Amino acid sequence: MVFFLGLASSFILLIIALFHFYWAFGGTYGVDKVIPTKDNKTKALHPPTFITLLVALVLLLMGITYLQGAKVYELTFLPQFLKKYGLMFFSIIFIVRAIGDFKYVGFFKKIKDTIFGINDTRYYAPLCLFLGISGIVILVLGN
Repeated sequence: MVFFLGLASSFILLIIALFHFYWAFGGTYGVDKVIPTKDNKTKALHPPTFITLLVALVLLLMGITYLQGAKVYELTFLPQFLKKYGLMFFSIIFIVRAIGDFKYVGFFKKIKDTIFGINDTRYYAPLCLFLGISGIVILVLGN
């Protein structure tokens, strides 16, 4: 089970990272569905290319950390603190993201009727909850 969760979580994070690389280098497919909006026309944030690229790199690092935590593959280049605390840190980040900011993102958001809000409720927040819980399960059962 731990092996499967590690592989599944890493694969999901890799796909999401690839989308972020695509957007960072000028791609536009799907971008209107993944940025929080105040209404269906006004974006709540305008992430610069550098931040999108940074998010893509962090998502790759998260995927690698899930592989390491599930002992799918021993990655010697990861810093020791990341091997020890990374999976717990990333799991907490995903659970906090699933809960949300109480305005635009997460299960407890107030603005729900936008394209992003609907997608967040259906896909993004549950996915973050899955990634957070799977990281905790890997930590508990993987030792």
